[in-house]
Amino acid sequence: MKILLLGGTKDSTDLIKHLKSNYDTYILTTTTTEYGSRLALEAGSDDTISRPLLKDEIIGIINNSDFDLLIDATHPFAEHITPTSASVAEICDIPYIRFERPALSFDDIDTSHIIFAESFEDAGKIISEKFPDGNVLHFAGANTMEDVLKNVSIDNFYPRILKVEKSIEKCNNLGIPPEHIIPMKGAASLEENIDLIERYDASVMITKESGEIGGVIEKIDAANIKDISLIMIMRPVIKEVKKEDIVSDLEEFDEKIKINAETEI
Repeated sequence: MKILLLGGTKDSTDLIKHLKSNYDTYILTTTTTEYGSRLALEAGSDDTISRPLLKDEIIGIINNSDFDLLIDATHPFAEHITPTSASVAEICDIPYIRFERPALSFDDIDTSHIIFAESFEDAGKIISEKFPDGNVLHFAGANTMEDVLKNVSIDNFYPRILKVEKSIEKCNNLGIPPEHIIPMKGAASLEENIDLIERYDASVMITKESGEIGGVIEKIDAANIKDISLIMIMRPVIKEVKKEDIVSDLEEFDEKIKINAETEI
């Protein structure tokens, strides 16, 4: 089975390991960074492309290499690539699976310190109104910083980002002081989050609703313990993806693979 996997997440590396352990596959993984590419290769991907791809480029890759399956395992907040991948699958008439981590259930979680927001620009507005002089820990990636900084002072802004060239370049372009940049490697533990709150005297944190795998629960718990606010951006609904094409765990994924195989027969 020849698979084109749109990756760059922990979900995608887990999926690569699962595929290599349970199926006879060739996997080409696309990521937007060299770091993501390295993790994909370490997980067992046969090859990688480590840069953002245009829609026509993805179509060309599929048509020129005779792939059997397109899997989108990008981040739940990758609003552009997921609709694009669904469209590509239709154009190329190739089986398609969207592997998306389940949304966080707040049923048994203390949400008393959470402020829900619909966008990062809204998050910045909330901070300017409620915490105008407070320090801000930004736990939502380099691509979302600019929208927050429309309403938040750089002097109070501390982003936790992957220490890769593109992310550092974004910080430099926005004028973020190097001493404000917090290098990251994977999701932070509860203890690490508490340490960051204390070290930077933070009044508020920003995060995405990226599910348990994204370390959201540890951020919520840290905010509760340190009695500070956590602004949470809710994940977007991607209307272009059919519900039946979405799976949320490896068991559902295997069932989908089985259904696709039976359909081919």
